[in-house]
Amino acid sequence: MSNLNQNFIAGNWLAGASDVANINPSDLSDTIGHYAQADAGQLQLALDAAAAAQLVWAGSGLERRYNVLMAIGNELIARCEELGTLLAREEGKTQPEGKGEVYRAGQFFTYYAAEALRQIGDTADSVRDGIEVDVRREPVGTVAIISPWNFPMATAVWKIAPALAFGNAVIWKPANLVPASAVALAEIISRQDLPAGLFNLVMGSGRDVGQRLVESPQVQAISFTGSVPVGRGIAQAAVNNFTRVQLEMGSKNALAVMDDADLDIALACALGGAFGSTGQKCTASSRLVVHADVHDEFVARMVEGANKMVVGHALEAGTQIGPVSSDAQLQQNLANVELAKQEGGELLCGGERVQRATEGYFMTPAVVAGTRNDWEVNREELFAPMVCVIKVDSYDEAIATVNDTRFGLTAGIITASLARATHFRRNARTGCVMVNLPTAGTDYHVPFGGRGESSYGPREQGQYAKEFYTTVKTAYIASGNPL
Repeated sequence: MSNLNQNFIAGNWLAGASDVANINPSDLSDTIGHYAQADAGQLQLALDAAAAAQLVWAGSGLERRYNVLMAIGNELIARCEELGTLLAREEGKTQPEGKGEVYRAGQFFTYYAAEALRQIGDTADSVRDGIEVDVRREPVGTVAIISPWNFPMATAVWKIAPALAFGNAVIWKPANLVPASAVALAEIISRQDLPAGLFNLVMGSGRDVGQRLVESPQVQAISFTGSVPVGRGIAQAAVNNFTRVQLEMGSKNALAVMDDADLDIALACALGGAFGSTGQKCTASSRLVVHADVHDEFVARMVEGANKMVVGHALEAGTQIGPVSSDAQLQQNLANVELAKQEGGELLCGGERVQRATEGYFMTPAVVAGTRNDWEVNREELFAPMVCVIKVDSYDEAIATVNDTRFGLTAGIITASLARATHFRRNARTGCVMVNLPTAGTDYHVPFGGRGESSYGPREQGQYAKEFYTTVKTAYIASGNPL
């Protein structure tokens, strides 16, 4: 096994107790490599090393942190073509999407490099005479980061970068489906001026690594992105040690298309929001809530647009929808298409596995009309190139339908009315609201997160990240009489 297929623990590349194969979902004959799986002993080594290194890093100068994060970010940006191709090869999103994700990952690092220099506290006078108050933020300690497979680099980075910027140690467990991107990022980080053990890449199963990691009393904070059931289990495990948690989980995002909508804008937003990255985004629009007055025309155009989208190998020029990430995900997607039909929906196009020049997990984008919001297919996250249309008769019914979900990550509206847009922005019960934009697509310098079962804990990204990665200390100082 190559060093670069190993775990990075306590400043060293280490072989694992076993390994897993990384298969290209665009071409099942293409094995990208075999990647190490850590055992409990190696995890413990990482935990011990992180605790020691974090004390050194917390005491380091801010410019050291700035230089480290800038170097990582600049290298990611400079190598976005190369690393984006690798990402697309192992995850299945198109090469332009992979390149864009790596570039964005670089921007996260350069952004938090600057944030490392902005760690400015507050001072106040006490209500008691002769006493001053100093308020500052300090690192929380060792942060466990558990990242998903759908955005293997960007999601991990928007957790790793602020953790390091604010003086913490990191133990990173990526999804086993995407180890190549994890190793590529770890290799860049490993070459920086960091104390040995400050950053650890620990690949492994949820049983051998993930569960032990979240249960460890040596972890002070856990940042997780993934499914609701796993997130709920992490929260339950963390409370035993009073470990702070940040959970980003499922979604059931809706895009409302109103009777006054520009249908060209609506179509572009719906196609991009529903089918971009093969629909494998937590911000994807899986529900289209469409006003009756434009329903038939919009749906017809949606079907026409979906049928024109090119499904193919992620690295082929012109591909708009790459393969589904795995066979298990594909089977779940096809089952959801059948579920929608069984519940009474009309499959207007797509929803089928298709063959291409290489054997892969290719699926055509599906549009299902005539659905109701109380159907299971409209209650559960799909994570597929699949969208269900719900017809409504008014704006009031539209926003009520949008809000009728246990999730609350993103919601969007397409309208020409400032009044409707303003009301929707204020009353949509989601963490992110999009007006005349796709539900998928967020910026790195502002907070990200949802409500309900979509999120738990402080927001991610932007300056709001410091609420999770730091703890506040209030100091009272009586200086005494200078005479």
